[in-house]
Amino acid sequence: MSNVSSSIPDVRPVKRRLEHTSDIFNRMAVGPVPSRQRLRKVDFIECVRLRRETASQNLGFSSRPFVLCGLPIKCPPPGTLVHERRNGQFVLLVTGHPNYGLPWGQDRLVPLFLATLATRQQTRRITFSSASEMLDTFGMQQGGSQYRRLIGAFQRIFGATIFFGTDTTRSISPVVHEARFNFMSEARIWYSRDPDQPNLPGDCQNLIMLTEEFYREVMEHPIPTDLEAAKALSSSPAALDLFTWLSYRCFVAKGEERISLFGEFGLANQLGCVQYRRPRRFRERLEKWLTLVHAMWPACPARISQDGHYLLVNCARALISRGGEHACA
Repeated sequence: MSNVSSSIPDVRPVKRRLEHTSDIFNRMAVGPVPSRQRLRKVDFIECVRLRRETASQNLGFSSRPFVLCGLPIKCPPPGTLVHERRNGQFVLLVTGHPNYGLPWGQDRLVPLFLATLATRQQTRRITFSSASEMLDTFGMQQGGSQYRRLIGAFQRIFGATIFFGTDTTRSISPVVHEARFNFMSEARIWYSRDPDQPNLPGDCQNLIMLTEEFYREVMEHPIPTDLEAAKALSSSPAALDLFTWLSYRCFVAKGEERISLFGEFGLANQLGCVQYRRPRRFRERLEKWLTLVHAMWPACPARISQDGHYLLVNCARALISRGGEHACA
């Protein structure tokens, strides 16, 4: 599978007035007395926009299979161990471990964290100080309950088997590219409630050994993403998937393009949201996810068509590096 790239003229970011918090609340339909969690989300959104305006975004990296096809949004029904999604010629098939089940919800932050560290450290033997580092990266509360959720996420990711492939047709003969892999071959994770103890004494640090197949996929097809946006959307996995995908999809767009919302190759079948397959319900949820995306990325050109059957996208840049260049693989 060849790397996907695009050459786009250098466009410097346009200076825009930052939106007031109350305006963001109004567009998100948040009441006059928002919860602490919603206040934190708005703070994160303001940070995302400020960093884009100043070309100082915190760049992370996603792995291609989970940008093009989403993991389950909500917890799958008991006994469900297979998750399949399609995006055009790309097919993602995830098989969960019998003891842990399928990865879902916030579990998608683990591959993002691993792909970012692997790209930064340039090795499949990645290390980090403690589990609290990941919680802090994505703006998650420190505490025993979050730690237990994180351990559960690593168990589901560790136990999952991933199939990712393409099926295209050239002339008469079909061309099939396939890869089957696990995420990790070894994991050693510890957690400290003491913020003043970043590392345990000696060589006791977190160690994750990525499988050769997953590491190769990440290194050959790294897709940049905004870690501050991931932090803002960490509790909204569907909106996070949409933001990450739109950042990439708008970058490679050649002009205005339309993506079907329904059908075998539709957006509803691409995202991990089986619960919203009814057209009206899915459109309602998509509008809400787009509201979050536009709150962080006002220039995002994505919108639902008037007939409600398509998502319209156009060429745009969500990631701006210093000097005004767009950062994307």
